[in-house]
Amino acid sequence: MGDVLSQNEIDNLLSALSSGEFDPNEAGDVEDKQVKDYDFARPSKFTKEHLRTLVFIFEHYARLLSTNLPVYLRKNVQVEVMHSEAATYQEFSNSLSNPVLLGVINFAPLEGNIIMEMSTGLGYTIVDRMLGGGGQPLEKNREFTEIELTIIERIMVVCTNLLVEPWQTVQQLEPMLERIETNSQFAQFVTPNEMTSIITMSIKVGDVEGLMNICIPFAVLEPVIDKVNTKYWYSTSTETENGAYRDYLEESLQRAHVPVRAIMGRSAISVNDFIHLQPGDIIKVNTKLEDELDVYVGNIKKFSAIPGAYEDSYAVKIKSIYREE
Repeated sequence: MGDVLSQNEIDNLLSALSSGEFDPNEAGDVEDKQVKDYDFARPSKFTKEHLRTLVFIFEHYARLLSTNLPVYLRKNVQVEVMHSEAATYQEFSNSLSNPVLLGVINFAPLEGNIIMEMSTGLGYTIVDRMLGGGGQPLEKNREFTEIELTIIERIMVVCTNLLVEPWQTVQQLEPMLERIETNSQFAQFVTPNEMTSIITMSIKVGDVEGLMNICIPFAVLEPVIDKVNTKYWYSTSTETENGAYRDYLEESLQRAHVPVRAIMGRSAISVNDFIHLQPGDIIKVNTKLEDELDVYVGNIKKFSAIPGAYEDSYAVKIKSIYREE
């Protein structure tokens, strides 16, 4: 509460006002408040932090695509994340042309679908490669046939399944490709004013380069939007890498089978002698009865052992370990 004026101060103020010596408009500078415009048609639901984290997630996804797609296309594939942005779904759909390749993906257990849009040039290249061609796109776009869509669907299913690993730090997903649309008007699964994040990726198959856009509505990510930040993503990734992932690798290595063989001895005989070998014939080897045998793990000499028996089977007893690399 401001200071209380005395009666003399009030009288002096009134006299100054009446004489014009005092202008109330210049009594004090009022600070202008900075007002930020808010567009209700484009609410800012995705922050820069969210978009930056999505770039990190899809950079991991790009590395998986670069590794797995060459298995199917039998050609070098380079995938790079170009940028991410927030836009309404109407803006995204207006940028599409016909024909178009839109994969509608169920992002279970999250509610709703995301869209994977692939350039038609990449689609024609994939079909050409899968059918044994050189992977050249068509000079003039046309509608895709049912056989071509079936071939493209196979690749899109692979791309859909690869989404699981990059997203596991945020949410354990079970994505499923529901359908492929070639007309953008039939992919209106969210309201036009719904805010979406659009991640643009560049895919190069041999000498052919095209774009892939991933459109994720905010309503799909809303239950886990707090986890879409770099701090959470990095901390969870480190924990997974140092903990569960290491345990998984150790368990997988322990289940791996490697051949182990003990060399009883070596000998050289002629082909004629080999052909005429009969039961009871004796082959002289270069080792003596008391000599230790070399035991190989794979193709690496790892142990020395002496021969023997265990129950009804032949066996060797390890005597020493070769630790040379």
